Amino acid sequence: MKKIYFAALSIMVPLLGFAKEGDKKADKTEEVKKAEDTKADEEKKGVFAFSGYLDSYYVANLNRPASRSNMGASNARVFDQKSGQFQIGLVQTKMTYTNDKSEAVVDLTFGPNADLGNYGNAIGPLGSTGMALAIKQAYFTYNFTDKLSMTAGQFGTHIGYEVIDAPVNFNYSLSNLFNNGPFYHTGLKATYAFSDKASLMMGFVNNVDGLGDNNRKKGFISQLFLAPVENWNVYLNYIGSNEAAEDPATGTTPDAFYRVLDLTTSYQITEKFLLGLNAAYGAQKGDYQGAGGPSSVKSWGGAAVYANLALTDVFAIGGRYENFNNKSGVRAMVDSQGNGTSVNSFTLTGNFTLADGHVLLKPEVRLDSYPKIAGRNEVQQFEDADGNFTKSSQTTIGMAFIYKF
Repeated sequence: MKKIYFAALSIMVPLLGFAKEGDKKADKTEEVKKAEDTKADEEKKGVFAFSGYLDSYYVANLNRPASRSNMGASNARVFDQKSGQFQIGLVQTKMTYTNDKSEAVVDLTFGPNADLGNYGNAIGPLGSTGMALAIKQAYFTYNFTDKLSMTAGQFGTHIGYEVIDAPVNFNYSLSNLFNNGPFYHTGLKATYAFSDKASLMMGFVNNVDGLGDNNRKKGFISQLFLAPVENWNVYLNYIGSNEAAEDPATGTTPDAFYRVLDLTTSYQITEKFLLGLNAAYGAQKGDYQGAGGPSSVKSWGGAAVYANLALTDVFAIGGRYENFNNKSGVRAMVDSQGNGTSVNSFTLTGNFTLADGHVLLKPEVRLDSYPKIAGRNEVQQFEDADGNFTKSSQTTIGMAFIYKF
């Protein structure tokens, strides 16, 4: 009888063991399922994020212009326009809300550069300067699928290598290509990702750099993104629009066009060394936003080469060489006689990254050289200490102080 009892017990013990192990597996499966459900709920609820930055700068101009202006005869700088004084550049507050199917962005800016970057909204919708100047971006994106998305609202331009945000660019002062291209657009665009190495964006927008539109025509924008090899990105960008002011009496828009074809590419050659290139060709004919324009096609263009090297975890140095050609005079950069001109610019910038990346210090030296106007020393491009335009070149030395959060 004992033999039978022990035999039965020996059979039951393994079975009981298997049952307990099965219970454990079931418990673990339930825990995994709960964790997956929680993650899915969080993705549906979305994530709110608040970020921003503030930047200020000091620039010394070796020409010591009497007006303390870095602008020269016309449009030589985008934002760092004053010398010999501490200046606030831009204050940004950015709010984003993201879930698995969508994203909403409200990006507001304040300060002198906000006015300069939103010149198209100098008069707000209620007839006064105000919140229109504070809107840098305000848009939402909806993801129809993992490959197809749509964006509606006001968004930064896709054209160019540099952006308005000082912490993002390596150099503090901005290029002439940036200055003479669009800043932002208001409209609708869609992006389709063929793979992680290729995508296409197309859309329709109002006038360049404005919330509203001065005619019934809509501009067309596009961007082709390619990543031929690892760490090499290529963007081929385009905008074409009619910027002419509509005739209020007839409601018709004169024939005109504004076009920009832009190539932006960067290659991270090593972990510490990056090369970049921006090249653009633009053409215009007819009125441009009520300011008039050429009766025949006039073109402009340029190219900028970038090289950045990280020397330590804290310090990096980078150079930019740019040639910009506006000899046709169709853009705003002209000489002291109002004629079209060209410029060669070289910028050398250091980057100190402190406080775990929150504090950025950017010492910078920049040289801008324009063609001399022969035989007329008093009508060159830049101002001297006596207030006369006797200088064909300008060298500035400065420091940017940036905090991002």
